[in-house]
Parts: sequence; C-alpha cells; structure tokens
Amino acid sequence: MKKIVSPMAGTVWKITKAMGDRVEYGDTVVILESMKMEIPVEADSQGTVSKIVVAEGEVVDLDTVLIELS
Repeated sequence: MKKIVSPMAGTVWKITKAMGDRVEYGDTVVILESMKMEIPVEADSQGTVSKIVVAEGEVVDLDTVLIELS
C-alpha cells in the first residue's frame, strides 16, 4: 500500500480524486491551502485510490497521510 502524505502543514482545500480513481505519477490528488497560497500535492507513485484519509477543510500537519493507493 502506497501513501501520499502532506508536504507541509495546511488546510485541505480540495480533494481532486475519488475512491477507485486511477492515479498516475505526477497527478494532483489534493490541494492544500497554506499562508493564503494553494499548493498542489502530486502523487509520487501510481495506483488506485483505496482510501481517502482526510476531508476538505481539515487542518493537517507535515507528513499527515492524505490518500492511500493500492
């Protein structure tokens, strides 16, 4: 199981993938908001979304698991 983690602390502004979606390397899976900037979080591997761990509007810390891929 592969995990996509937050590269920084911030708020989950938008989740761009849904359960069962195919994810390719470099796809934007989540957009974080930090210091009034939108930061895209890109997949560093490929797979299928098996679990979305966070919700839009949730505050996350550095290295928080956002999405799990199978």
